[in-house]
Amino acid sequence: MRFRPILLACALVLVAACHHEPLMNAGSKVTTGGTIAGNVTTEDQRVPLAGRKVTAVDVSTGAKFDATTGASGGYTIQVPKGRYRLEVELQRAEAIAKHPDEVTVTNSDLDPHRDFVVTVRR
Repeated sequence: MRFRPILLACALVLVAACHHEPLMNAGSKVTTGGTIAGNVTTEDQRVPLAGRKVTAVDVSTGAKFDATTGASGGYTIQVPKGRYRLEVELQRAEAIAKHPDEVTVTNSDLDPHRDFVVTVRR
């Protein structure tokens, strides 16, 4: 079956427009490895924190890979093989109530449920 280039381009645009979760930083190229995923919420886990920068830091090299949480508070970051520490951007008067442990990623790994819980300090 032959696709016309314009139809293929339109299909790609529609797929990208319908994607509701954030993707990794477009400036980062990952050729092999896996995906780290999770959510950022408040202590009331029904309240997602959208627009938060989540960073995966390779503990050996210091290389950083980041994503921004979507409307659901979810994030996904594609990373090369390695061991990663995860960080989340906090706003004034916020603290981390729950922080995911370091994670080791190998080829084709999907490490889900790397969740953060954020609380407001009083």
